[in-house]
Order: sequence, then C-alpha cells, then structure tokens
Amino acid sequence: MKCTAIVLAAGQGKRMKSSVQKQFLQLGDYPVLYYSMKAFQDAPQITDIILVTGEQEIAYCQETFVERYQIDKVSAVVAGGKERYNSVYQGLCACQGTDYVLIHDGARPFVTEELIERGIDCAKTYKACAAGMPSKDTVKIVENDQKVASTPDRSRVWNVQTPQIFQYALVKEAYEQALSHDCSRITDDAMVVEAYGNHGVWLYEGSYKNIKITTPEDLEIGEIFAREIFGKKK
Repeated sequence: MKCTAIVLAAGQGKRMKSSVQKQFLQLGDYPVLYYSMKAFQDAPQITDIILVTGEQEIAYCQETFVERYQIDKVSAVVAGGKERYNSVYQGLCACQGTDYVLIHDGARPFVTEELIERGIDCAKTYKACAAGMPSKDTVKIVENDQKVASTPDRSRVWNVQTPQIFQYALVKEAYEQALSHDCSRITDDAMVVEAYGNHGVWLYEGSYKNIKITTPEDLEIGEIFAREIFGKKK
C-alpha cells in the first residue's frame, strides 16, 4: 500500500505580517516547515512526500529541505496555485501509483508519527477522514452584521486540523468535479469530498498541540511547544 503525503507550503501568510512566508519562519532550531516534513520522513507508513510551494520557492525548498535536511522521501517539489485548492490539486496530479493520500498544512509543525498512523488506520476503514479535536469554546453562528443567529451544541462541534487522509481515487475525482464549479467557499479537503465525492468524512482525534502557525501569537505558542516537544529529543 502506497501512502503519499502532500505537504502544502505555498501560502503567503498575510496574517503573519512578515516579509518571510510563515512556513519558512524560524521556529526553535529549524524553519516551521521542517518539523512536519521530518514527521512524514520518519513515519514508516509514508512512502513518499510531495511538497507544494510557490514557483519562486521551488529551488529553495529543494536545497533546504531535500538536500540540507535530507528529507529524501520527497518525490516531487511542485508549484502550487493561486488558492489552496489549486495547490492541493497540483499535488494530487503529481502522485504516482498512490493508494492513500495525506494532505497536510506545512504551517502545522507539530504533527506526530502517532497521529499519522492513527489517521491512516482511520482512512483504511472509512476512505475519508480528517484530524480534529472537540472545540473547547462555545461557537456562535452569526449574521452578516455579527448578530448571533444560533448556538450549535458544543458537544458536536470539532475544530478540524490536518492531515486529512483519503483514498486517492476518491479525493482526486472529487477535486476534478469541484474545480468545474465555484470553489470560492472551499476551505479544506474534507469539504471537497463531502460536496463532490458523494462520500462521508470521519474525524479522528488529532491534538490540541497540532496548531497552525497563522499569526504572530501562534508563533509565540509554537516556540513553547517546540521547546517542550523537541527539546526533550535532544
């Protein structure tokens, strides 16, 4: 069984308010992107890695992550598209002979081998799944003027993470269907499979530490996690 990890590193990171893209910012001893790449490199279930980045960053990623840090499971470094869903599709098109694909945000540095293994086991059973955690907060649905419209039952609300894992043929066909429609509201891969794959998506337990580095505050929290998690391994 071939499991391919598609790691997305093409985002501009405008909310980070930095001239350096968030996935390339320094976090502890390494760039943010290094940590998730290393996790997939070390996970025995992962056959290969496809790194999706900006066209101008392809050479940098090849030199830094593949050569300097010896992430030798990388089978391709490809240019992403304008939006996340375009980048995912480019990664899917670069897969060869893949049975299951794990789609992961490169700005989530704290994915673990155990989380990867648990997700693959879930995907073998259900064909489509995503990491997530129960929401700690009460969530409000609001109108355009921010007036509260409803309050969903918190016991049924989860915050969705990555990796999101799918049977390759299922997610590839769903993306091809989606790209022929309006994709402007698509924010994750599970939405594509839900809407265009005619297949349900199951959630498996991720981690509250599996955060996405999006804002300067996230980077501060990430520094704490990096010291706690990776400092112990030195």
